[in-house]
Amino acid sequence: MLNKIVQAKYKEVEAAKIKLPLSNIRDNVEAGSHVFYNVFMQKDWSLIAECKLASPVKGIFHPGRTVADLAAIYNANGATALSVLTDCHFEGSLDDIGEAKKVSSLPILRKDFIVDIYQIYEARALKADAVLLIAAVLADDEIISCLKVADELGMDCLVEVHTLEELQRVLKTPANIIGINNRDLTTFTTSIHTTHELMQECETGKLIISESGVRTQEDALLLKSWGVKGILVGEGLVTAPNIALRTRELSLSTVQKKLC
Repeated sequence: MLNKIVQAKYKEVEAAKIKLPLSNIRDNVEAGSHVFYNVFMQKDWSLIAECKLASPVKGIFHPGRTVADLAAIYNANGATALSVLTDCHFEGSLDDIGEAKKVSSLPILRKDFIVDIYQIYEARALKADAVLLIAAVLADDEIISCLKVADELGMDCLVEVHTLEELQRVLKTPANIIGINNRDLTTFTTSIHTTHELMQECETGKLIISESGVRTQEDALLLKSWGVKGILVGEGLVTAPNIALRTRELSLSTVQKKLC
């Protein structure tokens, strides 16, 4: 599935370059101020709430629900940042970044299969604050190139790894936000203990985000106790009976209220 999506993405990007050349985008891009990274550094726990409408395997989660609907719920219930899926395989589009910005002032991560720096310029032109880079998709020099361009644009990169090998590669780059995806791409099983195992290999100072398989407040509290800085959650939120309540739980807002 990943290979199929990535091959389609290369074709998609080439078509976009013909329709709107990179030079045209560059002329209209205003640099950001690394707000994505900065907001995480100001907090001891953060939730990146994903505006996920569908998946290629499970289909549409909530017919009629929009990205703006989800963004508004997350914004009002304790999320630190938004992840906006812009890939068509997930019923996403670039327009969704603007739709989320209409209802939320939270920093926005463009979540897509980034294979070309063109997509980073695309994201910043729409005022996205960060992009996802997937180590399983990119070569080492491509990761470094993407990090450099993002930094020049005042953007941040969440660099995602699944394995120790991928983590070791990423640690040789300037990446300062590392997302540990708990999903095994060969078996498709998930375990948040993958985060615990891999983060032991990380050097001090790296901001660690746990991805996939986080569904309960207990999961979030366990990850926090290990020193994880935050979580990125999609299906665990959008499939919850009460999305607003689940957002408060995973952002640990309800725990903070109890302590008060």
